[in-house]
Amino acid sequence: MVKKRINIALAGQPNVGKSVIFNNLVGGSQIVGNWPGKTVEKAEGKLIYGNYEINVIDLPGTYSLSSYSEEEIIAREYILSRESDVIVNVVDASVLERNLYLTVQLFELEAPVIVALNLMDVAQSKGIRIDVDELSRILGVPVVPMVAVTGRGIDVLVKTIIDVVEGRVKLSPTQFKYGKEVEEKISTLSEYIKRYLPQLCSKYPPRWLAIKLLEGDENVLKIVENSENGKIITLLVQEFVDELERIHGENISSIISSERYGIIGRDILPKVQFIEREPISRTFSDKLNYWTTHPILGYPILILVFLTIFYAIFTGGGLFEEVLSYIFDENLMPWISEIISGILPETLSEIVINGFFGGLIATLTISLPYILPFYFILSVLEDTGYMPRVAYLMDAFMHRIGLHGKAFLPLMLGYGCNVPACLGCRVMERDREKLLLSFLVVLIPCSARIVVILGIVGEYIGFIYALMLFLINIIVIVLFGYALNKLLPGCPVGLIMEMPDYRKPVLRAVLLKTWHRVKDFIYDASPLIVAGSVILETIYQLNMFPLLSYY
Repeated sequence: MVKKRINIALAGQPNVGKSVIFNNLVGGSQIVGNWPGKTVEKAEGKLIYGNYEINVIDLPGTYSLSSYSEEEIIAREYILSRESDVIVNVVDASVLERNLYLTVQLFELEAPVIVALNLMDVAQSKGIRIDVDELSRILGVPVVPMVAVTGRGIDVLVKTIIDVVEGRVKLSPTQFKYGKEVEEKISTLSEYIKRYLPQLCSKYPPRWLAIKLLEGDENVLKIVENSENGKIITLLVQEFVDELERIHGENISSIISSERYGIIGRDILPKVQFIEREPISRTFSDKLNYWTTHPILGYPILILVFLTIFYAIFTGGGLFEEVLSYIFDENLMPWISEIISGILPETLSEIVINGFFGGLIATLTISLPYILPFYFILSVLEDTGYMPRVAYLMDAFMHRIGLHGKAFLPLMLGYGCNVPACLGCRVMERDREKLLLSFLVVLIPCSARIVVILGIVGEYIGFIYALMLFLINIIVIVLFGYALNKLLPGCPVGLIMEMPDYRKPVLRAVLLKTWHRVKDFIYDASPLIVAGSVILETIYQLNMFPLLSYY
């Protein structure tokens, strides 16, 4: 039986649990790549539910749908493409006012929206009660209360999506009105756009175009300027902007932003959000946040955490390596050697045994035992909320080499494997920072090289000398970064990021994140290791090393 295909996209601000919902929906079927022509990560997956095949795309987390960042432009262009039957707007129930800002913008885009009201448990712990039915009535779209980390609400969300697509539930998103002066200008400009730019109205909602033009959106201004009769509209826009800025006494982007928050604070929030009790003055999360971001004590805690991590990785990794070595080197490899030797000529069998299988088993027994626990622990730190604190603490230092605090995570990933670390450079906002960070990442010794450092240097010269090599490596990275920062054109950007509450990590989400990072190593790095091993063994068997050393 042919299954009906449904396309949905998850849209939401950062740290609202969007990725947890995505993982709950698609599980291990997700595919991670890049958006076409962009360096921003694109995650998509598939869910089979009854007679439906639901394709899910996880849009980049954005606070708004302006054109200030690559993520915002990608999310907006995808929504405007109308490729999805439903846009699931994931909202953090504990900070409803801020999250509804994106919801209002989605309504302006006339997108088919369902609201997934996530983190209801966090809102409840803060003494916040939300009238879900009233919120749904005011917004004019279904609102599904959820606690994604426990799976609560996932089934209801899927059924609601199907009901909307099948027409059993109608979407009537409310077109919220701005203040009098702004609303008059939007209405007038919308009519002019319909009259003079009918070709654009078939692709973009006229009211949304009017709001974006008033807001000074550069991308929309370019589209209008390049259209027939566009000059008429842009002159009118400038006249309206000057008038509004004169009346309100501030720039137009602030005016529009204030109007949206005014809609939320006036028409929505008082009717749906109620504080039933005052939250505990200082929760455990608050206390932990205080100590881990302390300007003095935060750094010793950071050092202690990472020393503990590396000790755990190399202690646990060493034990894991012994187990895998026993399985593969002592039991499997002799059996493989016996079979291959009986089939192939001596030279070719040596290349296959020592080159191909030797490289493959070395990858499994030397690199994997250290990469796996490294990424597992790193995923735990990310999901608890500690890594944003690390970025905050390291921001001042990272600025000295032309980066900001978020660059510290890819650098940490490099100690596991340079492949996912290079992919992690996508977290940087501009090409300049991505280029600079990618140069520095490849200077970091990955787990395979760390094994050599600790195994050979630590064993035969001394552990203190192995640590000195790490220190020298860090000095080289800092000096190289400082020099590149001076040579590359442009200036470093600042860091503005949200500090999410500390949360209990969900094992399933941690394991999925760990697997996708390890998969990058297995798929991208392992073939190169095996190929290199085959080439070296071939050179050895053909006795070409003396010839190569001569040259």
